[in-house]
Amino acid sequence: MPEPFEQALLDALAERAGVASEYYDIAGQRHITSNETKRAILAAMGMAAESKESLAESLREWDDGPWIRGCEPVLVLQEGGPASRWSLRLPVEEGGENALRVRWSVTDEEGVVRQQGEAGPGLAAVDVRIINERRFVQLELPVPDGLPIGYYDLTVRAEGSGAEPAGPTRLIVAPSHCFVPACLAEGQRLWGLAFQLYAVRSGSNWGAGDFRDLSQILEWAGEKLGAGLIGLNPLHALKNTRPYHISPYSPTSRLYINELYVDVERLPEFHASEEARGFVDGQDFRNTLDELRKRDEVDYDGVAELKRKLLALSYQQFLKDHYAGAEPDLAPLTVRARELDRFIREEGEALELFAVFQTLEEERSAVQSPGSVWQEWPPEYRVPWSPAVREFARRHRRRVRFFQYVQWIAAQQLRDLKLQVGRLQMPLGLYQDLALGADPCGADSWVFQNVLSLGADSGAPPDALGPEGQNWGLPPINPVRLRETRYNMFIRLLRNNFKYGGAIRLDHVMALFRLFWIPKGMPASSGTYVGYPFDELLAIVALESARSRTLVIGEDLGTVPDWVRDHLARAQILSYRVFYFERNENGTWKAPEEYPKHSMAVASTHDLPTLRGFWSGEDIRVRAGLGMFPDEEARRQAWEEREAQKGKILRALKAEELLPEGMTEDPATAPTMSPELCRAIHSYLGRTPSWIILANIEDALGELAQTNMPGTVDSHPNWSRKLSAGLDEVMHDERVRQLAATLGDLRPSPSIGAL
Repeated sequence: MPEPFEQALLDALAERAGVASEYYDIAGQRHITSNETKRAILAAMGMAAESKESLAESLREWDDGPWIRGCEPVLVLQEGGPASRWSLRLPVEEGGENALRVRWSVTDEEGVVRQQGEAGPGLAAVDVRIINERRFVQLELPVPDGLPIGYYDLTVRAEGSGAEPAGPTRLIVAPSHCFVPACLAEGQRLWGLAFQLYAVRSGSNWGAGDFRDLSQILEWAGEKLGAGLIGLNPLHALKNTRPYHISPYSPTSRLYINELYVDVERLPEFHASEEARGFVDGQDFRNTLDELRKRDEVDYDGVAELKRKLLALSYQQFLKDHYAGAEPDLAPLTVRARELDRFIREEGEALELFAVFQTLEEERSAVQSPGSVWQEWPPEYRVPWSPAVREFARRHRRRVRFFQYVQWIAAQQLRDLKLQVGRLQMPLGLYQDLALGADPCGADSWVFQNVLSLGADSGAPPDALGPEGQNWGLPPINPVRLRETRYNMFIRLLRNNFKYGGAIRLDHVMALFRLFWIPKGMPASSGTYVGYPFDELLAIVALESARSRTLVIGEDLGTVPDWVRDHLARAQILSYRVFYFERNENGTWKAPEEYPKHSMAVASTHDLPTLRGFWSGEDIRVRAGLGMFPDEEARRQAWEEREAQKGKILRALKAEELLPEGMTEDPATAPTMSPELCRAIHSYLGRTPSWIILANIEDALGELAQTNMPGTVDSHPNWSRKLSAGLDEVMHDERVRQLAATLGDLRPSPSIGAL
C-alpha cells in the first residue's frame, strides 16, 4: 500500500487522464479500480507512474503542458453558436502582457486565409504561472466567428513574448447534430436487408461474395423489393488468413478495404492481360475455382491467394498500358493513370504507410516465417517513420504502388455502387459498419502506434454473458495522444468510411465517451473505464456526417449510462435496438410503442443466434458442445430459460394480435421458427416507431447457425459460413419476398420534432 502522498499523486494523475476510480457494472455492482490497474493504464498512455518521484514528474508535465504549448491543439465551435473566447498562454516578463501584440489568422483546408486580426497592446492576464523560473501568463481572446462548417488552422504570432505558441490550433466548426435524410425527418420509415457479404454464394464470385454480387443485391432489393438500404458487415482490410485474421471486427486496417471483395473480372487491365486470361482459362484455375465455390465455408486463404495473383497480373498490365518510364519516375499517359495518381495524392501518408506495411509484411513473412508480426520484425522496421522504412519503401516502390492500386480499384467499385444506389433512388442504399478497433498486429496498429495504447486491450466489464468480463484484444485509442495529434487519425477514419454509403453503424459507440481498458497480462475483471473527450468527438462525427450526408447509427448495446444515450440523441445518432434485448425488468418483451423512434430495430445480430437458432436452442447446443457451460445444471437452466423466453415472445405477439394461425402462448404450439412466425416478429418490429427496421437475410432464409460465437476463435467456424442458397435462389425465394412485403407496409412516423 503506497504512502498517503504517493496515493494522492496516483489518484490525481489518474483523474486527469480520465482513468475511472470506480465504476458500476450492468447489474449495479460497484467495482473499485486497483492501484495496479491505474499504474498500468497510465503507463500504457505513456506516463511514468511506478514511483512517487515519477508520479510527481508526470503530474508536473501534465499541469505545465498547456502553458508551455501555448495553444490547445483543438478548439471546437458549433456552427451559429454564441460568441466565445479561447486561451493563449505565453512566457512574459512581469507586466509585459500590457505591451503584448497578438496577431492571428484562420486558414481553411485549401490554404486560403479566411480571417485575420490582432489584439493588444493593453492585454490583461487572467492567470499567471511560474514554470522553471519563467513567468507565463494566460490571455483570453475572442474566437473567430461566422465560419462555415469545416476544419481550419488558427495560427498565432505574439510580439513581446519570449516564445511563439507551438503549432497551429485546429479550429473545428461543426453542425449541432449529424445528418438526417429528409425522408426520415418527414416521417417516412425505411426497411432493409442485412448481408454478410463474404457469405453470398453465386456462380460469378470466386468463393466469397464480392462487389459484383453486391451490385446484383442492390438491383434486386431496390427495384423488386422496395428496400431502402442494404446492411453489410465491415468491409475493412483483413489479412484473410485462418483462423485469427478473418473477423471483420479485428481488421488489419479500418481505413482501407478488403481486396477479397474486389470484382477482378471488371478490370479492363485484367481483360487486356494475356497472362491473366491464360491463367483463368487454364484447367487448374477452373478446378480451384469450382472447389472454392462449392465449399460451405469461405476458404479465405484460397480466395485471397487467387485474387492477389490476378490483381498482380492486372497491375502489371496497367503499368504497361498507362505509364511511361521506369519506377519510381513513372509518367502517366492516360486518364486512368492520372486517376490513380490523384487517388494516391488525396489519400496521402495514410495510404502510403498502409501499402508499405503490406509490402513489409509480405517480405518479412517470406524472410522470417509465415505469419510473423510487426512486433517481431527487426527494430528498424517496427516504426513507420524510421529511415530504414523510408529506404525500404524506395527500394520496393513497385510493390508499394501495387497495394495502392488495389485500394484504388476497390474504392472505384464502391463508388460505382454508390452511384448505382442513386440511379435506383434507394433512400439510404449501403449501410456499412465501422468496427471498434483493429488487430494489434495489423497495419493500423503499426501506422498509428503513437496514438494507440498497445500496452492495453479494450473489452467489457463483467456481465451476465461474461461474469469475468470480456477482452476483445483490440488496442484502445489513447485519448490524450489523439487530442494532441489534433484528431488526425479519427478524422481520416470517419472520412474513409463515410464516403461510400448512406448510413453507417458505429460499433460500440460508447467508446466515444468511455472505453473499458484492460492492462496487458491482467484479467478482464481487473480493467476499468477510461474517459474520452466526447464533446469534441461527437462534433467531428457530426461534421463528417453532414459533409458526406451519412446517417449515423450507434451500436449502444451492453452497459450504457443514461447520460451517454442523452448525448447520442442530441447528436441525432440513432440507437440500435435488438428484439432479443428489448425487455422489461420482469423479463417480458417491451411493447412496440416503447421503442424510441430515433432508432434502428433488428431481430438479431451477428453475435447472437438467428431466429431459427434461438427458437431451436441451437446456440445452447453449440455452447454445450464447446464446454462453455460450467456444469450440466447451468446448461439445463439455459434450456429452461429459453423455453420461458419463447413463451414471453408469443405472449408479446398475441398482445399485438400477430400470432400466426394455430399458435398460442404455449411454445409447444410453435415447435419451429416457421416463416410465418419470422414474419410476425418482424411485423412486431414494424409496429415500433423506429425509423429503420433491418432484417437479416439469414432469418429470412431460416438459417440455423449464427455468424459468430463469442468466446471462440478456432473451435467454431466464425465469419466463414456461406448462405445455404445461392444468390439466384435467394432472389427468387418466396420466404424473402413475403418478408419484404411485410416490411414494406411500415406505418409512417411522426416528423423529427425535438430530441
